Amino acid sequence: MKPKDLAAYVFLAVAWGLSFLLLLKIVSAFGWVGAVTFRAFIAGITLFVLARATGRGLKFRAGWWPFAVVGATTVAGQLIGLSYATPLIGTAMAAILVATIPMFAMVIGQVWGLERITPERLAGLLIGFVGVVLLVGFPAVPVDAAFVLGCAGALFACICAAFGSNYASHRLKGTGAWEVTIGAFLMGGLMTLPLLFVVPVPDVPRLIDYGYLLIAAVVMSAMTYVLYFGLVASIGATRAISVEFAVTAIAVLVGAVFLGEPLSVVQLVGGAVIIAGCALVLGLLPGRKVVRSEA
Repeated sequence: MKPKDLAAYVFLAVAWGLSFLLLLKIVSAFGWVGAVTFRAFIAGITLFVLARATGRGLKFRAGWWPFAVVGATTVAGQLIGLSYATPLIGTAMAAILVATIPMFAMVIGQVWGLERITPERLAGLLIGFVGVVLLVGFPAVPVDAAFVLGCAGALFACICAAFGSNYASHRLKGTGAWEVTIGAFLMGGLMTLPLLFVVPVPDVPRLIDYGYLLIAAVVMSAMTYVLYFGLVASIGATRAISVEFAVTAIAVLVGAVFLGEPLSVVQLVGGAVIIAGCALVLGLLPGRKVVRSEA
């Protein structure tokens, strides 16, 4: 794994881990549809304007359909599902379910013939998932209709994320990360926009809420997804999406440092297990080499 890929991986883990601080605030202010729609448009437009201002050439030669598929899954499906689910099931359960994304990505990649499931990679994914469970634990909440719907929404989001990453790796392989990110976010925003008539913004947002939205859109969406899609093209969908394990570890650490949430010995062990799982998936352990199919 190249140093620049490892640096991008670490940045994604930190940025998306910090995003847990903003998610519930944005959903509360703009609604779970508005939060996704406005975030997607701001992210896509910001990148487009920045590319034009810096003279960066953008080539959307793949046609509109691949961008629509990635926008419908990686952006609209994933963000809508998580924005809807997290207030219903809590961040702990959402984090556990998000940890299934690499599992789904690995299965889809294997079925499509994009990547091989090596014993080391499979072991790393399983170890990482165990680490997430140790880290956040299962919340003691009643299993009512809202909880079941929330879990269904989160799983839908996870499957969309896994599908979209593999699809982008396959159908947009020759397309730049900037083009993939811009196209995906603008398409995703267009797809969720009509839902605002069904789930409107609940109230007039405060000025600070717009600040939270801008940070989430520009820093934690636009910047990170350019890096993420570049990472997918460089190291493969399964290895790139394994960053979700590390995101959970960062999110718990952020809660302990900034929100004063207790951090137990079991959680520390879980964090160490997650790091070990990521190292296996990424092929960072001595004497291990991750095999990637070029299909």
